Amino acid sequence: MKRLIFFITFIFLLLFTTHNQRISSSPDNTKESDPPPLTKSEKEWNKIQQLFPGYEEWLTAEIEESGTVGAAVAVIYKGRMAHVKCFGTKKAGTPDPVDEHTVFRLASVSKSITGVLAGILASEQVIDFDECVADILPEFRLNSQVNTRQMTLRNLLSHTTGLVPHAYDDLVESHVPYGKIFSRLQQARISAPPGKLYSYQNVMFGLVDTILQVKTNKNYSQLVKQKLFDPLGMKDASTDFESFRNNPNKAYPHRGGNGLYNPIPLNNRYYNVAPAAGVNASISDMTKFLMGLLHEDNYLINRDIREMIFTPQVNSPLSSGYFRYWDKVDSKKYAIGWRIVDYKGRQIAYHGGYVSGYKSELAICPEENIGIVFLTNSPNSVASKSIPVFLNSFFSQKDKEKMIAEAKNDFSLK
Repeated sequence: MKRLIFFITFIFLLLFTTHNQRISSSPDNTKESDPPPLTKSEKEWNKIQQLFPGYEEWLTAEIEESGTVGAAVAVIYKGRMAHVKCFGTKKAGTPDPVDEHTVFRLASVSKSITGVLAGILASEQVIDFDECVADILPEFRLNSQVNTRQMTLRNLLSHTTGLVPHAYDDLVESHVPYGKIFSRLQQARISAPPGKLYSYQNVMFGLVDTILQVKTNKNYSQLVKQKLFDPLGMKDASTDFESFRNNPNKAYPHRGGNGLYNPIPLNNRYYNVAPAAGVNASISDMTKFLMGLLHEDNYLINRDIREMIFTPQVNSPLSSGYFRYWDKVDSKKYAIGWRIVDYKGRQIAYHGGYVSGYKSELAICPEENIGIVFLTNSPNSVASKSIPVFLNSFFSQKDKEKMIAEAKNDFSLK
């Protein structure tokens, strides 16, 4: 009997010990394992996120101090939305806030969108950058036989037409129909043969619309919607005054300074040269545009198209004040609808835009796979500072990382 009790007790203790060992070794009772190490991409993403609190704090202070009524900013990194922020209201004196779908006028940033559209159409062999305008439009006449015969689509898109700067902008601002302006081109003064000098144009850039209609039987507005806005999901974008005026979610234009801005009436200037300055878009639209440009695997805007539109065509000497808020800009050139500047050892594709009551800024650095856009309905220096302040911070971070990596590499070699 004693042996039986001993045997039962032994079995019980053995089962109890085994059970405890199982519990102690189960996943729920072990010390939590360390998380898997971050990938290189995740580390880069976390580092860029560290820049935004300081940048947003700076931008908020600038907006408040300047009296800016409404604005929006977005940063795209490696084809993804990294940061977006909306500020203020659509109209002074109202509580209606700017949101991601509030539409602003892009003004001359429209040229960058047109440049991309032209790159897509050239890649599809719908247009040829080096085809002469006179071969497409036999009625095309300038105040020079050389310029008339030799002018190409490339010249229109790169501001190398040879006409004096801003020829007939006064007619554009006076709402003269483009057809009447076109008939007066032969009276415009010529300063150089095509392709020789940079001379900023809205009227000649706007001629792209007429050429596209001849080539495709569709106007610029139809083509940019078909080829860019719809595929990229730019649902708020448009290219005419009526669409902008009738949009309930639009930012109203303002004029002023010294911290006080007042709303001014909507105006339809420059819509008659839509490829040059007629695009309306929200910050949501512009983030999609930048993502399309910066995504390596984007089928719509591939590497060949990017190379085509970002290849500099001409030096573009600008006044010293143009980049007054940037550090030293090493060179300034113009490509296909984009300014190309060498800045802090990188090539930046950039464009700014201004039309009464609105200012826009856009820049991308393909090498670093980053882009930034700023839109406002209160033109002032905040817009001009918005891009260089961020790029300076971003490039500084990148340069420090590079220096540390090089130092580690040198040390390991020793």
